[in-house]
Amino acid sequence: MTAAFYRIDHETRYRYASRVSTSQHVAYLRPRALARQRVHRQEISVDPPPARWTRRTDYFGNAVDQFTLLQPHTELTVRAETLVEVIAAPPAEPGRSAPWEEARDALVYRQGVFAGEAAEYAFASPFVAVDPEMADFARPSFPPGRPLLAAAIELMHRIHTEFRYDPEATTITTPISRVLAERRGVCQDFAHVQIACLRALGLAARYVSGYLLTTPPPGQPRLQGADASHAWLAVHCPRSGWVELDPTNDLVPDRQHIALGWARDYGDVTPLRGVILGGARHTLSVGVSVVPLAGDAWDRPLAEPLAS
Repeated sequence: MTAAFYRIDHETRYRYASRVSTSQHVAYLRPRALARQRVHRQEISVDPPPARWTRRTDYFGNAVDQFTLLQPHTELTVRAETLVEVIAAPPAEPGRSAPWEEARDALVYRQGVFAGEAAEYAFASPFVAVDPEMADFARPSFPPGRPLLAAAIELMHRIHTEFRYDPEATTITTPISRVLAERRGVCQDFAHVQIACLRALGLAARYVSGYLLTTPPPGQPRLQGADASHAWLAVHCPRSGWVELDPTNDLVPDRQHIALGWARDYGDVTPLRGVILGGARHTLSVGVSVVPLAGDAWDRPLAEPLAS
């Protein structure tokens, strides 16, 4: 299979209105190593330098960096630079997936029968409430006996068609019931809505955090920092395993999607979060670049800027 190669630069900068005396932070900025995704090199830098820094793997198998700043500061910059290779996913075969009821029934608890890892993703989570209105929205795509993947893809089409991408419409605290009612939001909202719909029907779905290669208009150059963190989801199909879906862009992810991590919802894999002492108000700026690379770019140091 043909592989795609990328350099990803992800910079997060906090500027505080007053001095922060100490802070602790957790970062999910290391892409997962997967059968179709290989991380060749990565560097994470923090300014000011942390007094303590540890790395671990969380419950869901994601790589986590945890660091503590003990020196006073009014600005924090965290930069992750990654060289990653992504191989095309096997083509989806929606009509050959199991009936959705079979997938639902396989997750039902039975004494002495292990439903597997997928069962953990069939329940409500802090950012994904499982309400009857979610099931009502999903049902037109899930008539009796329909193959699960065909139904889930149609639901993805409907979210993409009926919802409007609007960065001003929501914040991370906006409940998905409001997103469903107003049909507006951003990628994490659309992923949460589809996850909630699937879980409301008794199916397993997980949240995927990562990056997406964007394409500039014809004749325009790629702009550094023009990309962004992205979010999509994966639904569990008994005969196919986990199949990813991107309702924001109405497509099944392929080589242009790079997965950072997955879990129940956004709260489990927030790229960077923390607790600070001091600081008062702050401003946040995030810049992400996903740049396609030629093979010879692998020999360049990460600190050397790459042309788009």
